[in-house]
Amino acid sequence: MLPSAFAVCRVARRRLACAALLALAVAWPGRLVQAAGCTDAPATPVAATADAQAARQALRTLTFSAIERNPGVAAARLLADAGLDDVREGEAAKRPQASLSVTTGPAAIHGAGVTESSANQLRAGLTVSQLLYDGGRTDRLIDVRRLQGEALRLSHLSQREQLALSAVSAAFELSRYRQQAQVYAEYRQSAACLVEALEQVVAADRGRLSELVQARKTLLQVELTQSQTDATVRQAALRLQRFVGEQSLGPGVLSGALLQLPSMNTLLAAAEHSAEVTQLEVQARAAEALTESIAAGNKPQLSWSAGLTQANNYGGNIPGSRSTGLSVGLNLNIPLLNPGTDAAAEAARKRAQAALLQRDDALEARRSRITDLYDQASSAFDRARQTEAILRDSERLRGFTLQQWQQLGRRSLFDVMAAESDHFSLRIAQVNALHDGQQLAATLQSLGPGLLDYLR
Repeated sequence: MLPSAFAVCRVARRRLACAALLALAVAWPGRLVQAAGCTDAPATPVAATADAQAARQALRTLTFSAIERNPGVAAARLLADAGLDDVREGEAAKRPQASLSVTTGPAAIHGAGVTESSANQLRAGLTVSQLLYDGGRTDRLIDVRRLQGEALRLSHLSQREQLALSAVSAAFELSRYRQQAQVYAEYRQSAACLVEALEQVVAADRGRLSELVQARKTLLQVELTQSQTDATVRQAALRLQRFVGEQSLGPGVLSGALLQLPSMNTLLAAAEHSAEVTQLEVQARAAEALTESIAAGNKPQLSWSAGLTQANNYGGNIPGSRSTGLSVGLNLNIPLLNPGTDAAAEAARKRAQAALLQRDDALEARRSRITDLYDQASSAFDRARQTEAILRDSERLRGFTLQQWQQLGRRSLFDVMAAESDHFSLRIAQVNALHDGQQLAATLQSLGPGLLDYLR
């Protein structure tokens, strides 16, 4: 093992020998680092921006897989279908109704001073009726059911949209941590290579032991961060698997999925027609229709009916007799007193007003959130672009620092490690900014025109 260069200088008596040893001490680490191949290769970029169409296709596959698997969405679809069945039931109330009745048992009829009895009478009747007029009550009830069914359909669409956003957010989180893990893996490779080279240096010059200790410390820190990131990747993969099952998502696939933001005016205009806001508006209209239906319940009701009856008597004082009856007529029903009608109508009216106020509040909150998230998304994409520009200078600075440390001895190892740390930190910042912007863009699409419509 060679002694330290400075120790040799104190012993050496000839200036020429001292200068040669000092030059060897300066040049030796760089030569070893170059020989190990730690500094010549440029840093691998984060991940090439994927084709936008391919990225959207990957998101489309994930979202629709999540929708098909989710039982909550299937339940909402069944409720919407049930609402359509309710409408058909209401419409059937205006059509002719028919019923058949059969009665058996003892019977007695007294009239004009004569009592006729039967030990067992079998009576059968057929009745047909149809509502002609009820003041619009049935029509309003049909409107109520139709609007309630529309609200259920919009609720189904809203659940689909929320599930799509959750699945897309989980996919972006997995993509984020996978790219971070890739960056830390490259950082670890660089730090490990530097440690290996310095171990050879210290074997020749114990005076550089502190540099090796510092390099090992940095390597351990990077390995710890990489281990934590790998654990986060596994957790993110499990969260995505909960939505989409066993779906593969390659690193960098989503890099170019949502890099463009729609205009603010487009988002604000689309927010008014979103499923959640429209659902509240439809619920208000349903409450108004219910108010009209309750008010129509106080109006006269007119219907027609026709009936055919036949009775057979067994036993008694008229055994074996048979009677047949036929009736056709109009039925008029005039409500005279119903004290609870006014209270019921007032309650329905207040519910309609409350639903309209909720709709206005939801729309205002949605627009406010769009404004806030749009600024955040714009800032995130600006950070990504600025970080990309800084990264180019960081790569050059990193290369110059390594070169000056290797060949000229004008930089210390601490300068090299600081440049490495700064460079890889910038790459992590670029990954985060890019994914922050895309996740916010997905949320904006969901709040505006709809994420599912964008992915179709």
